[in-house]
Amino acid sequence: MRNMHKYFLGTLFIFFIFSGCDTDELQELNINPQAVNEIDLNFMFSAAELSMASGGFAGDNRFIDWRTNIGLCGGAIQQLTTSGSISATGNYYRHNFETAYAPWSFGYEDVLKQCEEIINQTSEGGFSEGKHANMVAAAHIIRVWQFQRLTDFYGNIPFTEANKGLDGNFFPAYDNQEDIYPALLTELAAAISALSTGNPDDGFSSSDMIFQGNVEKWQKFGNTLMLRMAMRLSNVAPGLADQYVTQAMSNGGPMESNDDNVWIPMAVGPSEWTNQNGISRAFYPGDGGNQSTLGQPLVDFLKGSDPNSVADDDPRLMIYTAGKFDWTANDVTIIDDDPLNQKGAPPGYYQDEIEVDLGYQFIWDREFSRINYLLLDDDDPYRIMTHSEAAFLMAEALVRGIGSNIPGTAEEHYNAGVRSAMQMWTMYDASLEVSDAEVDAYLATYPFGGGGVTGSESQLEQIGWQFWAAQYLYWYEAWSNWIRSAYPPLEQYTSDQGNVTGGIIPRRLQYPDGEIAINTNFNQASDNNYTSRVWWDVNPDN
Repeated sequence: MRNMHKYFLGTLFIFFIFSGCDTDELQELNINPQAVNEIDLNFMFSAAELSMASGGFAGDNRFIDWRTNIGLCGGAIQQLTTSGSISATGNYYRHNFETAYAPWSFGYEDVLKQCEEIINQTSEGGFSEGKHANMVAAAHIIRVWQFQRLTDFYGNIPFTEANKGLDGNFFPAYDNQEDIYPALLTELAAAISALSTGNPDDGFSSSDMIFQGNVEKWQKFGNTLMLRMAMRLSNVAPGLADQYVTQAMSNGGPMESNDDNVWIPMAVGPSEWTNQNGISRAFYPGDGGNQSTLGQPLVDFLKGSDPNSVADDDPRLMIYTAGKFDWTANDVTIIDDDPLNQKGAPPGYYQDEIEVDLGYQFIWDREFSRINYLLLDDDDPYRIMTHSEAAFLMAEALVRGIGSNIPGTAEEHYNAGVRSAMQMWTMYDASLEVSDAEVDAYLATYPFGGGGVTGSESQLEQIGWQFWAAQYLYWYEAWSNWIRSAYPPLEQYTSDQGNVTGGIIPRRLQYPDGEIAINTNFNQASDNNYTSRVWWDVNPDN
């Protein structure tokens, strides 16, 4: 009863106050003078870049890597073999609701929300011609990067009406991927053209953690992204692919060396939940603690055509793995780092199903090669895109006759891609250096067009294997490119009776359960299963 009296008296008090106010006064009372109506754009841009590396505000910076990059993509593409549960979705072709939810959450709630704020504060959704012009253009590039990844994962997604909650649209309509891709390519081309050294800096160089405001490098990033997207369409929309492969060669062209690579800097502080590398945290003992065993197809590829000789090995073998070792939060004990003895675990099998030749159960981490711990420091940079991808895509485009103005030959780009892919690992540790002589020896052993390390029969298959191997740690793109190209030709199998794909490698993600339950426009989405194909996925060989 006492609370009812308080409620009644409070209502009367409010009534008497507002009864003496006119409409304008009421409107002023409804505005909080201390509310934040505009967020510092330099801070927002840095946050958007950090969110690209899964380090944003949506939560644990391990989450998307552990669940999706590692758990699904790394296993599905057979570069990792883990026998855990949430970290083995891709090994056993099982559904995990967090694996499906993570990219949606981090994409819409972090990266896209921050890019939307930057664009709307400066240009009302378009491009700024004055203040923050380069920052806005870079935000558009990041926005395209994120939307492309989301539509590749799910197919049809909210695009035109996405991130309009502040406008009262809480149930956005879905756009067809067939419409999303051309719109993104148009936006990307405009963003690249809007970048200019003549634009005022306005804090861009200080807020840009990737290139420190270097406009030319942003243009190369944009053009490499355009090249990726154009080649993604090459099997379904060859005319559009040809147009944008050609356009990607203009305005500075795609990346030319590892100096152009996109890395997000990470740091140990201020806490384990902020600014640290999510891939590292997913594997680090005492933190994520995920199993870190390499898959058999990857180790076999790196060991070359003669597994009993190191002379023909890929120089990355003992970069990707440090061998067999015990690893705790305080110490690493090497058990076997002899390249000849490295072994990958066969994908798709549970730990208790695999027995060594002697017929007894073994210690998993002592039998199989593990990810090199030197690649897994919490403050290691997070890779987004590298020159090797640009080089391999240009080599493929030349072999297939896509685009009209790619300089050089397919062999030159292939060789450059192999070199960059082998020599980019010093970003993690200075000891992981591969010399020019080692690259030259490898290319002499496996020349372009002369049969690859796997006995590949075509130039496209050689390119496919090298593209796949170069995406180590960034398994998202290894998976997407395999779906598109059918290379490398991976065997599709799993021993798990509870798999949800009928033994087929997953081709896309399922939509998050929350989106299905809440958004009344979900009926516009794509088929919601792991084996349905998105619009561009039409390769009959895969």
